[in-house]
Amino acid sequence: MNSKINISVSSQKLSLFQEGELVSSYKVSTALKGVGQEKNTNKTPLGNHIIRAMIGRNLPIYAVIKARRYTNEIWTKELDDPSITVDWILSRVIWLSGKDLGRNRLGNVDTMQRYIYIHGTNEEHLLGTPSSHGCIRMSNEDVIELFDLVSVGDIVEIDF
Repeated sequence: MNSKINISVSSQKLSLFQEGELVSSYKVSTALKGVGQEKNTNKTPLGNHIIRAMIGRNLPIYAVIKARRYTNEIWTKELDDPSITVDWILSRVIWLSGKDLGRNRLGNVDTMQRYIYIHGTNEEHLLGTPSSHGCIRMSNEDVIELFDLVSVGDIVEIDF
């Protein structure tokens, strides 16, 4: 099925369209530091993207993913250390790749090389507010649902 994702930074909302019709909307969190294209800024990149890879199919909810690999751990609140802020990547990873040459693709602005994902989070209470390190965070249940509705190559637009 032909799917397209629109992520609105200003409304902190991800909308999924299939065959041009709105199918679902989800509350998300984009970057605490705002929008930006450059590497090492911890900002969410704007523009046209595609889904480059999908990681975590059939993993349990709250599965811990590091460096795009399942660690064989399941996140629980007991894993959180209040003295440090960890941006846990949980349940599923939808890895984005920029399509706009010089804006979010290649050079110092490459979304894929920045490892910008749509992923589950341990900070579901912050959804609806900018709080990520550049990625698009979703609730774990929502990212699993979205993962099952999209495919590699589908379009992702991130706008303000």
